[in-house]
Amino acid sequence: MVYSYYPGCTLKTKAKKLDRYARDCAQIFEIELEEIEDWQCCGGVYPGMADELATRLSPVRALREAGDKKQDLVTVCSACHHVIKRVNEDVKTSGEIRRKINAYLEPENGYEGETKVIHYLELLRDRIGFDRIREKVKQPLNGKKIAPYYGCLLLRPYDVMNFDDPENPSIMEEFLLAIGAKPVHYALKNECCGGYVTMEDEEFASKKSSSIMEAAMDQGAESMITACPLCKYNLENSGLKNGIPVYYFTELLAEALGVKEQEEGT
Repeated sequence: MVYSYYPGCTLKTKAKKLDRYARDCAQIFEIELEEIEDWQCCGGVYPGMADELATRLSPVRALREAGDKKQDLVTVCSACHHVIKRVNEDVKTSGEIRRKINAYLEPENGYEGETKVIHYLELLRDRIGFDRIREKVKQPLNGKKIAPYYGCLLLRPYDVMNFDDPENPSIMEEFLLAIGAKPVHYALKNECCGGYVTMEDEEFASKKSSSIMEAAMDQGAESMITACPLCKYNLENSGLKNGIPVYYFTELLAEALGVKEQEEGT
């Protein structure tokens, strides 16, 4: 099965592992992630003003290309997923935004919001299935105590993202069980890490990140996973100085499937 794929800027620079292992693991399940041609930065932050059109154009162009191919659009980065899915909802539900956006596009090839946007974790859960993933595991993580960190971008606003229960999400826990790990339950897994205010208020960001990592460690976590490059950076650099390792979830998937070992052996 072929999906359109939007990697985003950070996955081409600082978060290459998140991207590389996502692609390699997809091949194990005979899924092709077809990268959008000439994609542009999604903007990184959802444009809250209804008349902010320029920063909506890049997501719409990616959405339209996927729609033209009759493919769902897969994202991996939490921030990219958040922006693209919310912009897609804007186009679907607001006639004014849709009219103005399409005024910038070729008149014969407009966009109406028809593309379905899914996160890679949803691809694992809903399209592949955790039972099938469990069958493909070559190197189970043998009960390693891992704390899933969702952050805020995947979960909210719920009526648009519709990703998981925003107050008590479970998709990452189910993922960890499928690859043989022991998910650690802790109170702050869906709290903001303060990543967006790190430059403006380093002390506040440090306090938020540290409290999240402390909460995970208090429950016995040996490491953490996330889907967000900004969250990973903030937890590692603004959080506890002697905290636990933070990994991209795709890296642990690759380890369990034996893909990571193959890459390191080449």
